[in-house]
Amino acid sequence: MEDHSLRSSASDAVPGVTVQVAVPRPLRQVFDYAPSEAGIPERGTRVRVLFGSASVVGVAVGKGESAMHSLKAVEEVLDEAPLLPPDLVALAEWVAGYYHHPIGEVFAAMLPVAAKRGRQPPDFGETVWRALDDEEDALRRAPKQRETFLRLQSLGEVLDADLASAGIDRSYLRALLEKGLVRREATTPRYSVREDHRIAPTAAQIAATEAIVASLGTATTHLLDGVTGSGKTEVYLRVIAEVLERGQQALVLVPEIALTPQTTARFRERFGAAATLHSAVSDVRRFDIWTKCAQGVHRVLIGTRSAVFTPFADLGAIIVDEEHDGSFKQQEGLRYSARDVAVKRAGLLSIPVVLGSATPSLETFENARRRRYRYARLPERAGDAAMPAYRVLDVRGVRLDQGFSAPLRDAIARHLAAGGQVLVFVNRRGYAPVLLCTTCGWQAQCPHCDAKFVYHLAGRQLRCHHCGARRDVPQACPDCHDTALTPLGTGTQRTEEALAEHHPHVPLHRIDRDTVRSASRLDAGLAAMREGRPAILVGTQMLAKGHHFPNVTLVAVLGADAGFLSADFRAPERTAQLIVQVAGRAGRAERPGEVWIQTFDPNNPNLRALIAAGYRGFAKNERALRAAAQLPPFAALALVRAQSAKAANAQTLLKQAAELLATPEVDVLGPAPAPIARRADLHRSQLLVVAERRVRLHDALRRLEDADLKAAGVRWSIDVDPLDLS
Repeated sequence: MEDHSLRSSASDAVPGVTVQVAVPRPLRQVFDYAPSEAGIPERGTRVRVLFGSASVVGVAVGKGESAMHSLKAVEEVLDEAPLLPPDLVALAEWVAGYYHHPIGEVFAAMLPVAAKRGRQPPDFGETVWRALDDEEDALRRAPKQRETFLRLQSLGEVLDADLASAGIDRSYLRALLEKGLVRREATTPRYSVREDHRIAPTAAQIAATEAIVASLGTATTHLLDGVTGSGKTEVYLRVIAEVLERGQQALVLVPEIALTPQTTARFRERFGAAATLHSAVSDVRRFDIWTKCAQGVHRVLIGTRSAVFTPFADLGAIIVDEEHDGSFKQQEGLRYSARDVAVKRAGLLSIPVVLGSATPSLETFENARRRRYRYARLPERAGDAAMPAYRVLDVRGVRLDQGFSAPLRDAIARHLAAGGQVLVFVNRRGYAPVLLCTTCGWQAQCPHCDAKFVYHLAGRQLRCHHCGARRDVPQACPDCHDTALTPLGTGTQRTEEALAEHHPHVPLHRIDRDTVRSASRLDAGLAAMREGRPAILVGTQMLAKGHHFPNVTLVAVLGADAGFLSADFRAPERTAQLIVQVAGRAGRAERPGEVWIQTFDPNNPNLRALIAAGYRGFAKNERALRAAAQLPPFAALALVRAQSAKAANAQTLLKQAAELLATPEVDVLGPAPAPIARRADLHRSQLLVVAERRVRLHDALRRLEDADLKAAGVRWSIDVDPLDLS
């Protein structure tokens, strides 16, 4: 490998002590530079250096010695004190090693965008918005302003930085400010621990809290396995209260931005303040929150995946809510799991981490079974709420009307007539997954991917859910020119249409990626459900993300068979988790709930285990299957992916990789085309690398790193502990 960073004139530096710098390039090494006049920067300090012909911002990771006379000097030391504390530098080095990713790109993934550009930390003053007295009458002719006013009034107060995630439009807020209906004022985070006397903790909650609190100051991982509605969040709050009483900070990771506003509101009510980090926060604002956590100003941080890399002055505990959720796994670039990184970070800091879920991953369950993790269970719902009853509908040979059997239609009508609400879960957006010509069999195919176009009713469009390509629906079949084009299958749009036809006078809301482009639109779609009147909610897995619907009495699950019968070994686990999570939306108050599952495979062992013994029964059954097949958690996996405009080039590189990887202790499957072999005009191939012992897997992957394979036009990557094999 040619080392451009070492080229320089002889007058640039003299032999001796060097600064080792990790640069944001896909290179698996650090580079030596001569010190600037500022001297040797500490580990974790940003420096500006010349790399090749480009001036880049890197991170100083240490010092060394060199006999070279032509080292380039560090151009500028950007921080007086290290921006990254020692624990994050150590974490970056672990991440680079475990995920086999270039160290410079790991640091780049850690830093906020503004920090990567070399900017100095900003210093935003906090401002908060509050609604004044009830003045709804003045807004009768301004419905959007009235909606904004009521939203702000319901929240009590909202930080300026959180307006977007709280679903509040600034333009309407400014109009309200001019009318004197809202107030904006400066504030500083004021943390305090407030008791909530409305909630009487259960014995299981008390036991779980005491066990976690007793482990403060130690590197202990806890699995909090609580059924939906059992009060896991109350345990989190009580643990964090103790952390704050000790003068420390807490980090709470959530899987989706959609969960952040409701979680934040509850935490602020309890502690007076809480900061948030997610994709809706601007780059500069993110840098401000990031540095204020490092300074100890923010003592509770709630964030999505990347928040795991935030520096803290004195972090006391980490909470990972819905630890099983696939959103914690980054699928591009640095393919890390925020859950697993959180466990490692807690270990480096000697603090506890709590992994909470109603449907823990099989890997987490196994770690608890082997006593690597401490285990606490919340087996009952809080208050008087009971778990919903399951009912399986065998629809083999049954005529379905737009995806619904007659018994399910009758059940929906019965629950609505009784004043209940109904949630219909369809984990496929769009109107139909296939557009077919019934005359010649033509199907609408994406020209850029090995995938079908999905038919979307809005705008009569065909859309590819893999590359984003769009086409208008043709008037006739391109092959035989017949007009007999028929949509096959059911998505959320078709389900919505069918329900609207059968229940024209019942409010109907659809929640999927097509209708929800922001947290505000999501909240608007859910607000009517919280009012409690009869209503129907149709949606995808977004509905399984911890929402509270006290008046939902029926959950209907359509199309669960595809997940249980998938060739992807993880698909049954994801399907069971989704069913349990979405089923948990039913019967969360005093009204009992039912869950109806339509299936063409009622004797599926996983489905039967799930119905008979809940998620724990499914996990026991699936664990036995995984053990017999030597799949995670009983083996370690990595996926080596390659993509190229020419399929042969990717295959050639992977054949070389397979030769390097294979040993008696490591099995290599492939190379083979990926399940979606072409995506966005790139041909995709992959190797599955399997080892019984994780150390042998990493030994093999290090051999692959050291070989530094190259092929014309081929990009390749390593994914350790992959969740998505497609």
